[in-house]
Amino acid sequence: MNATPGFFIQAAYFAAAVMFIYGLKAMSSPVTARRGILWAGVAMLVAIVVTFFHPQVTGNYLLMLIAIAIGSGATWWTARRVAMTDMPQMIAVYNGMGGGAAAAIAAVELSKSAAGVIDMDLTTLVLAVLGGIIGAVAFTGSMIAFAKLQGWMRRTWRFNHQQTVNLAVFVLVLLLGTVLVASGASVAVLIPFFILALAAGVLMTIPIGGADMPVVISLYNALTGLAVGFEGYVLQNPAMMIAGIVVGAAGSLLTLLMARAMNRSLGNVLFAGFGKTDEDATSDDVAGEMKSIDATDAAIQLAYAESVIIVPGYGMAVAQAQHKVWELTELLTERGTKVSFAIHPVAGRMPGHMNVLLAEAGVPYDMIFDLEDINAQFPNTDVAVVIGANDVVNPAARKDTSSPIYGMPILDADQARNCIVVKRGQGTGFSGIENLLFFEDNTRMLYGDAQKVAQQLVSGIKSLG
Repeated sequence: MNATPGFFIQAAYFAAAVMFIYGLKAMSSPVTARRGILWAGVAMLVAIVVTFFHPQVTGNYLLMLIAIAIGSGATWWTARRVAMTDMPQMIAVYNGMGGGAAAAIAAVELSKSAAGVIDMDLTTLVLAVLGGIIGAVAFTGSMIAFAKLQGWMRRTWRFNHQQTVNLAVFVLVLLLGTVLVASGASVAVLIPFFILALAAGVLMTIPIGGADMPVVISLYNALTGLAVGFEGYVLQNPAMMIAGIVVGAAGSLLTLLMARAMNRSLGNVLFAGFGKTDEDATSDDVAGEMKSIDATDAAIQLAYAESVIIVPGYGMAVAQAQHKVWELTELLTERGTKVSFAIHPVAGRMPGHMNVLLAEAGVPYDMIFDLEDINAQFPNTDVAVVIGANDVVNPAARKDTSSPIYGMPILDADQARNCIVVKRGQGTGFSGIENLLFFEDNTRMLYGDAQKVAQQLVSGIKSLG
């Protein structure tokens, strides 16, 4: 039996899809994440090369090569230069590009259908429209998430009757999508359809507070995967279908897990708002006062502690202090202190942010514990060291029924015998909610840049001999 070129092309796409799945699975563990990224990269390379030999690709090779060169060069340059603290922004941008690409595919294919170049059946037309909506929302939503994380726009942006306006835009998008499906694609409907879909992503994201950004990034990742899967069906490309469905499913599961970690529904994240606006972020009335401690006294307290739990947060990431924190940990371990790291599911600006930083510093995986595994240890811990974390250790989640984070599972750092909070100043966190932990009787504030403070603690412990 003679094998046709089409058979080899489909086999290559299938192999690429298998490598995507394997790579995604490997990324679920820090131990195998690097291997997973390499496998996914090889899969993408295979899919791109094979596309040049697809029977439907009969021209524009030079444009394809130019686009690949520009895209690859830009991503290589930015990935090499991006700071670890800016990784969430980069992920938001790259994820948005995936959604935008899916929306662009939908626009091109629907335009061809409107011009009579191709004839879409009902299923293909429906999936093209749905992929266009989802991809457009993921694109502009991710861009807004990037702008917020980068500090280019306010963390929350709300106006009167906002939800009503959002609902009206979504209804119009669905109505225009229905018209496209019912009467066939037409340019007169396509243009407002995509404009409103892009606007829907903006409107949906601007009121969402900074503390919800990990959930939002995960959600848009899921939407991008779903849009790519739909458009893969439109193009009859198995690699796109399988990769998109797998990414969409994984992103959806992660989004639900992240929302559950905050004890909130996804609808509440998207439509209820979180925390305070920039104007009233410091209006909380909290009993008590913050009590400071200097690095020398903190070093003595740590040096003679039998057990220490370190809670890393975004402040550690900003200061790039993970290597000094690991040096501190090694010193304490040599003195016989039991040291553990406690990670909240939504610590930092994206899922797994703290795990990546600690892995980069060489922290062994068996020293890192999730919330469910570490919380019971806090009451028997001599010192809890909170480095730049805010909402994930805020006792208001247990004590203040009026707090926006009430009911959210937190790391119980306040229940340790002593708590040292490393923080640059007395301001609130990214969500704008005052942290009751800072005012607890057993808490002492150690002010300063996390990396410099960690170095001071290292020097202080070494001076004790």
